[in-house]
Amino acid sequence: MKYAKEFEKLFNSTKFPVFTIEDVMLAFKSSGMSYKYLRLMLYKYSKSGRIRRISSGVYTFHNHAIVVGFAFRPFYYGLESALGILGFSNQGVNNVVITTRKVRTGIRTFDGRNYRIARIKNRYFFGYKLMQYGNFWVPVSDIEKTLIDMVYFKIGIRDELMKDAFSKLDIRKLNRYLKVYNGGFRKRVIDLLAP
Repeated sequence: MKYAKEFEKLFNSTKFPVFTIEDVMLAFKSSGMSYKYLRLMLYKYSKSGRIRRISSGVYTFHNHAIVVGFAFRPFYYGLESALGILGFSNQGVNNVVITTRKVRTGIRTFDGRNYRIARIKNRYFFGYKLMQYGNFWVPVSDIEKTLIDMVYFKIGIRDELMKDAFSKLDIRKLNRYLKVYNGGFRKRVIDLLAP
């Protein structure tokens, strides 16, 4: 295929964990690649297993499940998966992608592994940091936001997590985060931390 080498060089890297048809069209705009040719090229790559479809119109060369979140930008990894990435849990959990995009929530599958999509309001989209995970830098909720999100999404919190992970909270940061939420919600989070 005429553009294959350049296509792989551009999109088979950690700079582009995922890409869309529009990304490829933009990259090859000056080369004169037609949309029809692009669709055929992506079909052949997909059929051969060289690229994988994450969601409608979003593809990746990578087979690592950590790339799925990039298909739902803006996003961060949260809840149980954040605890694993932060090193507070060594249980094998599915990735939980928290996004503000209006997408279907729930369980999805990529490369034989499940992951979950959860949607959050724009005003609650904060409290994450970039962390290196394998070859990728991914946004992950910090421990304070993880606790808040577990209450927000009504996830049961195991006693050992309260003793281990959430005992290391920065209370000032937690209180700063909680100012965004209503009083009843703040009380639910604070009550969890009471001895």
